[in-house]
Amino acid sequence: MHNRVKHFREEAGWSQGELARRLGVSRQTINAVETDKYDPSLPLALRMAKLFAVPVPELFLDEWEPEHD
Repeated sequence: MHNRVKHFREEAGWSQGELARRLGVSRQTINAVETDKYDPSLPLALRMAKLFAVPVPELFLDEWEPEHD
């Protein structure tokens, strides 16, 4: 899974620390999400999407496809 958190954060003009403060998480969490080292919990992903006013699938890109029989 890839994400566009950094893109939307920079577009908003926020530092990692500012985004972390707005979401109630650590700056290290934001860094880990942005570098694809950590997939956020569903509640955190929903808060991020709400904060950036975008749908979750626009923020988090999942290239997984189900197998078809």
